[in-house]
Amino acid sequence: MSRKKPWLKNYPENTPEELVFDPRKTLVRILDEAETEYSDNKAFVNFGVSMSYQQVAKDSRSFAAYLQNVLGLKKGDRLAIMMPNLLQYPVAVFGALRAGLIVVNVNPLYTPRELEHQLRDSGARAILIFEGSAHVLQAVLDKIEMQHVIVTKIGDYLGAIKGSLTNFMFKFVKRGVKSYKISKTIRFKSMLQRPEPDFNETSISVDDLAFLQYTGATTGLSKGSMLSHGNIVANLDQLDALLAGVIDDEGNDIFINALPMYHIYSLAVIVLAGYSKGGLNVFITNPRDTTGFVREIKKWPFTIFNGVNTLYEALLNHPEIDSVNFDSMKLSGTGGSACRRSTAERWQKLTGKVLLEGYGLSETSPSVSASPPHLTEFNGKVGLPVPSTEISIRGDDGKEVRRGQPGEICVRGPQVMKGYWQNEEATAEAIDEKGFFRTGDIGTLDKDGFLEIVDRKKDMILVSGFNVYPNEIEDVVSLHPDIVEAACVSVPDKKTGEGVKLFVVKNNQSLTEEEIIAHCKENLTAYKVPKQIVFIDELPKTNVGKVLRRALRE
Repeated sequence: MSRKKPWLKNYPENTPEELVFDPRKTLVRILDEAETEYSDNKAFVNFGVSMSYQQVAKDSRSFAAYLQNVLGLKKGDRLAIMMPNLLQYPVAVFGALRAGLIVVNVNPLYTPRELEHQLRDSGARAILIFEGSAHVLQAVLDKIEMQHVIVTKIGDYLGAIKGSLTNFMFKFVKRGVKSYKISKTIRFKSMLQRPEPDFNETSISVDDLAFLQYTGATTGLSKGSMLSHGNIVANLDQLDALLAGVIDDEGNDIFINALPMYHIYSLAVIVLAGYSKGGLNVFITNPRDTTGFVREIKKWPFTIFNGVNTLYEALLNHPEIDSVNFDSMKLSGTGGSACRRSTAERWQKLTGKVLLEGYGLSETSPSVSASPPHLTEFNGKVGLPVPSTEISIRGDDGKEVRRGQPGEICVRGPQVMKGYWQNEEATAEAIDEKGFFRTGDIGTLDKDGFLEIVDRKKDMILVSGFNVYPNEIEDVVSLHPDIVEAACVSVPDKKTGEGVKLFVVKNNQSLTEEEIIAHCKENLTAYKVPKQIVFIDELPKTNVGKVLRRALRE
């Protein structure tokens, strides 16, 4: 075992240090093989309607044929996709990949400013957009060059009667569609009528780009991470190797997918990973409707469950969660944001399964590390580096720190992006001359090889020269029984330079600032204790569940 890879001793028995990657294995090849082997299996289900692998193959090829022969899109052109979790999403993604296009995943909750930047930066020639977001596109169309606008409705895959009723309810009862005027739009449903034989097979290599995955725009303008077919395929193989056969090859697994597919975590770790193994993805379109979420998962003997901390907390706090049967669940994972120990412990008590935490970024396709499936309890770490991955923890001087000391997490491996789209300067800043990607996250690597995220580098608070990491404070505060969740940011302080300001969502209205301070003093060093406390009804978050600290600072 390499001294620099202490995690190898904790790998599952059949997990190798290095993987051999097939240079011919693209995402399209994975799709083709899965659709041949599992043709009759159910692939996706949403709103009670399912699609088989055979139907996905047919519809995605028809979509690809339309892109090629009607819209005239060529290999390397960018197609933006802006919608929530619907059956249309994987059909469109798979069709675009088959046509050799680069998929630009777009958050359907974007504002006009955010959308304009992403479309302008990516140079997308066409966009497939959910009707509920079309008014946002209308606001920016005269500012960008967009040749084709494809519109889809919530009920496009739900059949004539159910689809029409669902569209009506969403538009007029729930008022989910704001008025918009966009000329010469194309109906998604009409594209599926293109004969499948019209599809022209496109020569695709592992080095061809598959996705422009834009980083979260919590600070400044987002950047497009260039993820190749090889990046994504390698990461699928890496994660599968570390999980050591948890997902079977017989197509028996059922995945609950409540995370948005525009996020690479959901798209790769759940959708593509599940599809490659013949599994069934159950799409949850609106996970904020916790009652509907619980009602849906009651229907399925699911085996794989993934979420973020806020999603798990919402489920745990729902009065009907005890009626959900978790007996078939083999694995539950979390990522995207720090998982609270209190949340993980409650989940394990409820389900009997350890909540396995992982770590990754858009720039790493996404997985850098994952907790091995043999863990018996939540350890507060984000797992072991996946095979064929090097981790370097570095100080401000760029040199590796001593084992166990905090520093910036730097990653090298086949899952690391090609760079930022049309941004050589940002690429050079992010990836050094030896191929290590600087994550911007502060972490430690312990003697057993487990990675722990201390915090985002940019979120660190400097109090009298001492580094204070918000995640640590939030974790401690959230252990208080009268607190639902909390978040902290830095504020100017005349004495210490910076101080800690804490925002608290409480479930007991009698809870006081004094009680919180006392709790913090009991569990934290003095300089870490918040100087200001603000009670708030709800923390501002992204659609992935990450707390928007920038909004709190403002």
